[in-house]
Amino acid sequence: MIVDLPNTTTAKISKTLVRIREEGGAVALGRVLTLIIASQLGNEEEAIEAANDASREHPMRVIVVSTQEHDAANAVARVDAEIRVGGDAGASEVIVLRVYGDAAADPESLVTGLLLSDAPVVAWWPGTAPAVPSDSPIGRIAYRRITDASAQPDPQAALRELSGSYRPGDNDFAWTRLTLWRAQLAAVLDQPPYEPIIGIQVIGAAASPSTTLLAAWLQMQLQVPVECKLTTGPLANGVHGVHLQRASGTISLEREIPDIATLSQPGQPLQDLTLKRRSLRDCLADELRRLDPDELYGEVITRGLSQLKKVVSQ
Repeated sequence: MIVDLPNTTTAKISKTLVRIREEGGAVALGRVLTLIIASQLGNEEEAIEAANDASREHPMRVIVVSTQEHDAANAVARVDAEIRVGGDAGASEVIVLRVYGDAAADPESLVTGLLLSDAPVVAWWPGTAPAVPSDSPIGRIAYRRITDASAQPDPQAALRELSGSYRPGDNDFAWTRLTLWRAQLAAVLDQPPYEPIIGIQVIGAAASPSTTLLAAWLQMQLQVPVECKLTTGPLANGVHGVHLQRASGTISLEREIPDIATLSQPGQPLQDLTLKRRSLRDCLADELRRLDPDELYGEVITRGLSQLKKVVSQ
């Protein structure tokens, strides 16, 4: 069910939510958090779909604040709202606020009256993120703040900005997308022979901030130099492969086709492993499993990234 509230106010939205709840169409009981999605007008549906899917694991209230990236100076201040419940909202209730003109000047006041009482707040910027997420109007009220460096015009520059602006509670999907890669590499290194790693090469797309974070994590964890090679081209995307050098030979984990990686180890047959590209829904659900700061990400983005010496573009 979708209820449209054109040219409305926060008070009217709250009253409508109460009415819907009393009529039995939706309940707030059982909601574990409030997710605020800060998006641009016309670009919110993919994020809403991901939130709806993730809500089946994390029942929540979703508040979407959509604004124009470059609002006209003479635009009339107005808030158009939609309330989605039932089959249109997964296991959540979705409040979409399309904000125009001066009404977008204070997004914090728009959402404050719609937050669930005593429930933690998570903020997510699926597109362009503020320079310092924790200092933004929505970021100030959030326990966790999620950005996506790969959605920025220059993903590698976005990583450097995140490094300088990091505060506990920040995280980025560039890191979340590495969960399966990190788990697979850790499993390989837990197997004999237990020889030290003497060199590392990480290869991936120049538009993939995950490649750079993976290289920074490996260098920080293994304390050996890492060569990070960033490639360009129409088919270049994501992490392509990792090569770990030992005295007895090189371990290679490469993903040349979607969702399948090939593991090559000295003296062992080739292995094909499932290594899927994580969807937006998977990344969001993963981030919502914990509301405490991700300390390892904090170390990688601040300390590990600054120690990464060599980044080669080709």
